[in-house]
Amino acid sequence: MLFQIQTNMDTAMTAVQDSLATMEQPMQESINLFTMAQYGGWIMIVLALMLAFALYLFIERMVVLTKATKEDKTFMNRIRDYIKEGKIDSAVKLCQRTDTPSARMVEKGISRIGRPMQDVQVAIENVGNLEVSTLEKGLVLMATIAAGAPMLGFLGTVLGMVQTFFNMAQNASGVIEISTLSEGMYQAMVTTVGGLIVGILAMFAYNFLVSRIDRVVRQLESRTMEFMDLLNEPV
Repeated sequence: MLFQIQTNMDTAMTAVQDSLATMEQPMQESINLFTMAQYGGWIMIVLALMLAFALYLFIERMVVLTKATKEDKTFMNRIRDYIKEGKIDSAVKLCQRTDTPSARMVEKGISRIGRPMQDVQVAIENVGNLEVSTLEKGLVLMATIAAGAPMLGFLGTVLGMVQTFFNMAQNASGVIEISTLSEGMYQAMVTTVGGLIVGILAMFAYNFLVSRIDRVVRQLESRTMEFMDLLNEPV
């Protein structure tokens, strides 16, 4: 009986000691994006600037595109009424107050009323091309960031690996510590992660902006056909 009690006490003490040993072990440091960025060096600074610029460009283009897609649903009906009544000046003023790409196209078409229909259509299409070009402003830079950020991150990885192997070659003792090697590789891989994050975000932003611009283009085409049909209506 005493032997069994002693055995149980020894087992309990062993369990307590194991628990204390586990509690005394240092907690592993968790990793997050901010901690990773601190090891990336100057390339992470460049990537951060690229991300900030892409974010600014995305917000600025979204404001422009949102304004371009907003238009009074009665706009073309009012234009039709003004033209039928011969109030050309009122139609022009309405276009100027509306101040949207489609309104500027219609305004150009109104200013060409009385000329051959082909001339009117060409004038409207020229304004439309200029409007689309304005809407696409900055998209080339966004595409450049989407394609260049991963490459820049990979460049940082290559440079980090070169530096790591150079330090290993300079070790006269010939003894390579795993901690030193893993730290160097960790620092090198951080830039690739940063480049991929910036590139992926920029790519999604670019594709989203392109889809919004396509929506505006379809709206411009619809307004062009509607205006040309208006001019062809019998008096």
